[in-house]
Amino acid sequence: MQHKPKRVRAIALPGGEFREKATEYLDFLAAWVAKPRQTASVVPSSRYLARLMVRDIDPADGRVMELGGGTGVFTRAILQTGLPLDKLEVVEINAAFARGLRRHFPGVSILEVPAQIVSTQAAGEPGSYQTIISGLPLLAMDRSVHVDILSEAFRMLAHGGSFIQFTYSLRPPVHREVLDALGLEVSRVGQTVRNFPPATVFRFVRRVDPMGC
Repeated sequence: MQHKPKRVRAIALPGGEFREKATEYLDFLAAWVAKPRQTASVVPSSRYLARLMVRDIDPADGRVMELGGGTGVFTRAILQTGLPLDKLEVVEINAAFARGLRRHFPGVSILEVPAQIVSTQAAGEPGSYQTIISGLPLLAMDRSVHVDILSEAFRMLAHGGSFIQFTYSLRPPVHREVLDALGLEVSRVGQTVRNFPPATVFRFVRRVDPMGC
């Protein structure tokens, strides 16, 4: 008895999106191998984490700055809120990541400058930014760097503005002594397990003066 050959179904491989994601992972892995303390993770953040990070951005409420743009996961989510291209600036000191960001997001200003002195190159005036989205690996930095970064960030933020930071810990990545010294409060925005590793998002704001001064 002769058996008919089995039909083999063709499997369609993803196209451009798959290649783009693969490139992101390879770029991120290469950056981690080169400078693990600067990159902090071997994979880019997930879109679920990105949604948590950007959920309070109002596209009509002024400028936004992103610290540590990486492969652009948060950058993409920020722009999906409807924020105009010319209202976003992304800070990225890794030259390879910066080149990739310029390629993928033409029209967005990419600043290759340390977060501690970002005001020297920012297009907006101090006090004109509604939100700063941070992908910086704060857990890998010491307290003095936290002071410098947050001081500069709140110099750029408008009154009532927020500094949004994610971490792989359940606790805020900035010590209470630093927050007290800078007059800041921190609250938990949310957590996602649909990220590797699972991540928690925190919001830092200026403390409200009970005297209203």
